[in-house]
Order: sequence, then C-alpha cells, then structure tokens
Amino acid sequence: MKRTMMILALATAGVSMLVASNPPAQAARKAPASYAMCASCHSVSASGPKRMGPHLAGVYNRKAGTVAGYKYSPALKKSGLKWDAATLDRWLKQPRGTVPGNKMFFAGVRDPAKRAELINYMKTL
Repeated sequence: MKRTMMILALATAGVSMLVASNPPAQAARKAPASYAMCASCHSVSASGPKRMGPHLAGVYNRKAGTVAGYKYSPALKKSGLKWDAATLDRWLKQPRGTVPGNKMFFAGVRDPAKRAELINYMKTL
C-alpha cells in the first residue's frame, strides 16, 4: 500500500510538471480582442469554415499566396512575400500599400501595439 501511494504521488507530480511546462494549445491560442476585426474574413484553422479570406493556420513564415484552394490576386501571388514579423507588420498597417492590386478590402491597423498583438497571435496558429 505504501509503495502504491508513493508511485501514485510520483506520477501525479510528473503529470503536474508536464502540464505546467506545456500549457494546453487552447490557452496559447487565445485570440486577442484585436483579432475580432480579422475573424469575419479569416478562419484560424485549415479545416475551419470557408470565409472571404484564406485561413491563417500556419501563416507565420509561410510564403504569401500559397494556401491551397484560395484564389489569390495575381499581385499577391507574384509578391514574393514571406509572412514574417516585419512583413506582417507592414501588411497589417497598410495592405494596399504593401501589395498594390491585392484584393483584401481592409484599411489597416494604425496602432502598432495592436499590430504586434496580432502578429504574436499569428505566430501561435
């Protein structure tokens, strides 16, 4: 009985350490309030509902214009952009100015703190 209790205590401690060092994916993926303006056009899951824009799953460090099944503008497909922090910041600030001729009807996010918040969230997708 004593040995069983010790094994149970060690197992519980191990699970607690594992959970503490690896928070659930849901917690890491909690969308910031600023994402609400994106959610009407973009899903965060590749298997999520089809929306006006492409899904954002795996967007960080992906080449622009490459989500299968989404019809991108020729301008974005030819842009050669890679969605890293600097490019996402420029894009979120002014999509039309970053890639003239793209089809995203969005004026941009003027607040640098909100852009940073969105970029940090996209890194988790």
